[in-house]
Amino acid sequence: MKILITGANGLLGQKIVKRCLQHNIPFVATSKGANRNPDCPETHYRELDITVTKEVGALFIAEKPTAIIHTAAITNVDYCEQHSEECFLVNTFATMVLWEAAKLIGAHFQLVSTDFVFDGEKGNYKETDPVGPLSIYARSKVEAENVLLKDANTNWSIARTIIVYGTGNNLSRSNLVLWALDALPKGEAMKLVNDQFRAPTWAEDLAYGCIEIVLRKQTGIFHLSGPETFAVDELVRKIADFLNISEPPITTISSAELNQPAKRPPRTGFDLSKAYDLLDYRPKTFEESLHLLKAELELTGL
Repeated sequence: MKILITGANGLLGQKIVKRCLQHNIPFVATSKGANRNPDCPETHYRELDITVTKEVGALFIAEKPTAIIHTAAITNVDYCEQHSEECFLVNTFATMVLWEAAKLIGAHFQLVSTDFVFDGEKGNYKETDPVGPLSIYARSKVEAENVLLKDANTNWSIARTIIVYGTGNNLSRSNLVLWALDALPKGEAMKLVNDQFRAPTWAEDLAYGCIEIVLRKQTGIFHLSGPETFAVDELVRKIADFLNISEPPITTISSAELNQPAKRPPRTGFDLSKAYDLLDYRPKTFEESLHLLKAELELTGL
């Protein structure tokens, strides 16, 4: 067993590294550029540009992983809408490159995907529900999924998730929950939509699910998210309640008023039955995770 992780400098990548270290699972962590995670030993880290076929092939042959967990992606939805070529290169083409390399060495390949593959008209989506992408980002992930779904080789898995949050080292992007935890005590005004519903996902839970798919030799699509679905403004109000802020400076608006470049699905959330049954996936409630997150922030001094 050896797991190769792409996007190891990102939040989920760092949590997968952490879990591998805790459970003595052999791994190699990869990202474009230097290792930004001081908790990841340099001996386990390799630089990798996932869009360069020869680079991917050489590393896979050298490291001989038995499984790949592919977390690397451009996930800024509005950026993708305005940079479609780069979005498809990183999110779709690179998935094809990695999958072809994985097949050559007989390794399991896992793609981390998103709730945005759905149109958001239904909510509480099952793995078998039809997709309906609304944005360039969503299309790039649907096409990445199709690279696997249309292949006769079935040694793959897809782990779809929703709004991942938690702490990490030197992250290039923040997340909604950390932003709210920082902004609310400062009294910063926040404009939040009330017509987008999501099930926020504690990064530690997601890392557990991704690794369990590999350890339990599962294949196919899995939905991995938090167990509760909230409107975005409701989510931040729950953080305010947790911080004992009785009148947070929140202005509620509609998605149409935000006028974002990319269209978002109005309501997602997942049916987690499959993950419960096959992975023993038991995600934290949002309140449970906030207590853990607060302890992490105090420990790290963030």
